[in-house]
Amino acid sequence: MKTTFAFCLAAALAAVRPAFGAEASYDVSYLWHPSRAAVEAYEKKAAALLGPEVADHLRVVQGQDNYGLVYLRRGGRDSAFLTARRHTRLLTRHGLGAAVIIRARDWAVVDGPAPRKDYAVHQAPATGLEAKVMRLVELQRRRGRVRPDEQTAWSVYDFTSGKKLVSINEDRPLETASLVKPFIALAFFDAVKDGKLSYGDFERERMEAMIRDSDNASADWFLRRLGGPAAASRRLKRRYGSMLTGLHLVEYIPRSGRTYRNKASVHDYSRFLVALWNGELPGSAEIKRVMGLPKRERLVDGAREVPRDTPVFDKTGTTGRLCGDMGILVAKGPAGKTYPYILVGVIQKDGRTRHYGAWMRRRGDVIRAVSSLVYQDISARHGLDGGVASGPQNPSERPGG
Repeated sequence: MKTTFAFCLAAALAAVRPAFGAEASYDVSYLWHPSRAAVEAYEKKAAALLGPEVADHLRVVQGQDNYGLVYLRRGGRDSAFLTARRHTRLLTRHGLGAAVIIRARDWAVVDGPAPRKDYAVHQAPATGLEAKVMRLVELQRRRGRVRPDEQTAWSVYDFTSGKKLVSINEDRPLETASLVKPFIALAFFDAVKDGKLSYGDFERERMEAMIRDSDNASADWFLRRLGGPAAASRRLKRRYGSMLTGLHLVEYIPRSGRTYRNKASVHDYSRFLVALWNGELPGSAEIKRVMGLPKRERLVDGAREVPRDTPVFDKTGTTGRLCGDMGILVAKGPAGKTYPYILVGVIQKDGRTRHYGAWMRRRGDVIRAVSSLVYQDISARHGLDGGVASGPQNPSERPGG
């Protein structure tokens, strides 16, 4: 195997040498070999040693006349170098070769996950609205608006009928981005209820900044008041563990907004929104008020079929690899009757996009298309009158929400 390792190092260094640049992003490379089978066998060994977080992003790729094993991380050169050094120590201890950094590019992946599918949680074939959502997302995939390296999750709950209408990948743990902020608000109001903290004018301003403006510094301010992410997580798990079963709150949100370690499921958001609407949480009225403040969102703003005057209580989340929205929409019917329902949609990419603005807008448009479809179903289900159309899609989105 020494010849193989030498071949790996030489081939990888040749690929790296011309690629260094100030603005470049980097992956980590492990083995290059003429035999695809040899690289696939190596991948299994490396994945077992490097753990599931890395294994999920390992890909066998095709070079000019060989195959390589690459960790798709799309990070800076310095962080890639530290990752490669750490992986080298682990791999060489078990008789495998060194890892080196390599310029990120559009790799020709020959062995990776099959194109993602959007599965309902039950075994019976999806019917009704759930089937329509699945067909719509599949159409978006065929048109390239959702890529093979992206997974989606959706939930729709109708308060009027008390029925869950859509449950697609609902319990899959996904990154939270700013979608975690209403949970931070819940932890804070739980501490207020216990008399540990207070909520006055200053805290109200910071709460509005965190939810309405998606201000990361305000989110971190609340986390520090709670004793840090771990303390906030313990409080939420202790009091609301049956509601937030998939919550994994472990990090502050950096100024850049690149928060990738906090995780939750779409089901967590849905259960939270049910309890919020029913007034079952400490601070329910205030959290709902702040979530209902005017702001850019993806459930009404730009959703063609949803009337512009539809009240919405929501929170968006966006990073370079996640686009989502969780919210309660209140459809208006005849004689002043209202028909509230929950819609949660999340699209997560395996690695960070290199075209953040365009990626965010296009995935936001997928969520808008699903929101339009859901509103049409709710409207037909309850015989609602038409409202004021929300206007053209593709409104200007504010990054980082």
